[in-house]
Amino acid sequence: MKIAFFDTKPYDVPSFDKFGAKKGISFKYFETKLNEDTVDLASGFDGVCAFVNDTVNDKVIDRLYELGVKVIALRCAGYNNVDVKHAFGKLHILRVPAYSPYAVAEHAMAMLLTSIRRIHKAYIRTRDFNFSLVGMTGFDLHGKTVGVIGTGRIGRVFIDICRGFGMNVLAYDKFHTQGLDNGDTVRYVELDELFEKSDMISLHCPLTEETYHIINDKTIEKCKKGVVIINTSRGALVDAEALLSGIKSRKVGAACLDVYEEESDFFFEDFSGHILEDDILARLISMPNVIVTSHQAFLTEEALSNIAETTVDNLIEFFEKEQCDNEICYRCGLECDCKGGKKCF
Repeated sequence: MKIAFFDTKPYDVPSFDKFGAKKGISFKYFETKLNEDTVDLASGFDGVCAFVNDTVNDKVIDRLYELGVKVIALRCAGYNNVDVKHAFGKLHILRVPAYSPYAVAEHAMAMLLTSIRRIHKAYIRTRDFNFSLVGMTGFDLHGKTVGVIGTGRIGRVFIDICRGFGMNVLAYDKFHTQGLDNGDTVRYVELDELFEKSDMISLHCPLTEETYHIINDKTIEKCKKGVVIINTSRGALVDAEALLSGIKSRKVGAACLDVYEEESDFFFEDFSGHILEDDILARLISMPNVIVTSHQAFLTEEALSNIAETTVDNLIEFFEKEQCDNEICYRCGLECDCKGGKKCF
């Protein structure tokens, strides 16, 4: 089995080589992203392996279909960069629904602690032998209220971490997790109450039409003055321009961003010797109360291993059984009971 692997980074190769060799899968690694200009590199391959910033639109899907490619194996959980509707009847789309919820949740908390305790500033100061504490005052997390939007695997791990700090949790999700709401320190609420009462808000939901720009001018206006926004999910959950306005008006006290709406043009690459052309991103990074990491939350040894193993298992299951438990099925609803079987194709 031959798979074209796009948007390759050095940390991808060891795990995929390890698990691929065990199952007889040969990966051809391409550093370039998958898009309309590079899709022909998939000629002669049985499938492609794509990541979050690859472009899998209608034109790319049609060309892959013409080339005889049967499957797109996403090495990630999100699929908002894939035209799933257009792929129906042409290509099978597989994904990794969970790789390490701890990696992402722990990164979200690391960013929050770094921000409110000024760890990033202290690191820079002490390296210059500046041991002054002026301007370094933070605040306790204990007793504070955190709003968590999205209570899937990652959201629930983040909630557990927050409870360990003695925080109160206001949770929102279309689908409630049974037993999570204890009526006291963790409660499901409507979005308006979450925005109004939370000292900080952490996003752990997928990007859909409903959640697109869930943080915007109107929702920021509902928030407490000084609210901290944390986003380790998808960039377009946050209207970056509205966030910037909220920071400038002092309504938003701090922002911790591991994702950005236009990140595909910048994240995972080195632009240190260039002028950043995205004015909003440049302005956000320049703010003293904003921390930006470049889609790093998933990047742990455990997560990389799990991603590779699950992706390889998905491919083997699909080519051996012509179906896969982790297939995204547009016709029946995403991850339906048909498991991507022929009856839905």
